[in-house]
Amino acid sequence: MTSLDAKRVLLVGGASGIGREIGRRAAADGAEVIVAGRHPEIVTVPQGGRSIVLDLGDEGSIERAAYRLGAVDCVVVLAADHANGPVETLDADRVRRALDAKVVGPILLAKHFAPSMPKDGVIVLFSGVAASRPIADLVVMATGNRAAEGLADALAIELAPIRVVSISPGIVDSGAYDSMGEAAKSRFLDTVAASNPVGRVGSPGDIAQVVMLALTNPYLTGTTLHVDGGGRVA
Repeated sequence: MTSLDAKRVLLVGGASGIGREIGRRAAADGAEVIVAGRHPEIVTVPQGGRSIVLDLGDEGSIERAAYRLGAVDCVVVLAADHANGPVETLDADRVRRALDAKVVGPILLAKHFAPSMPKDGVIVLFSGVAASRPIADLVVMATGNRAAEGLADALAIELAPIRVVSISPGIVDSGAYDSMGEAAKSRFLDTVAASNPVGRVGSPGDIAQVVMLALTNPYLTGTTLHVDGGGRVA
């Protein structure tokens, strides 16, 4: 697969700035883009695409979506349900929801979608820099991200020749930090940029470009692509 022309791309949890940019680029390359999530009415769907209800915490929802959609060529899982905070404050249900989004849900997606995917199909999972550089209060995020990387490796073996790749973004100005307020957000992003070897934070386009590589390079599987401006090693 060197092009997405006439391919069907399912974006799970594609409401973020990164998800919107991936959808836009995939549609521009000729793909039919389906955006799936718990609240599909709030997502931005590229022209010619559509949305569908899918809850990674509900296997029945995943099974119904797979039955309704039929064969898809590519599955990109961007979903996250954060459970951040000190370990002593963590709620078990929140932790389970976070791991549903990063680990259990993607396993069930593979269970229900992979059987009908073509041999040149591809699944892209999302990790994150916390997997490589865990910090206090992000124990669940670090664990889920590291597990997503291991899951990509394992699924690449079990589902072969379907390819499975993990993407690990660094800090990206995708709208995720807007709730901090403009001043606090600017200070945070400036601090990250100053510590990154490339001297800046990421953009949705930086991540979408690498996702497109993962979707279209037929010799890429069982690996994690780090797109973090060098933040992992700085």
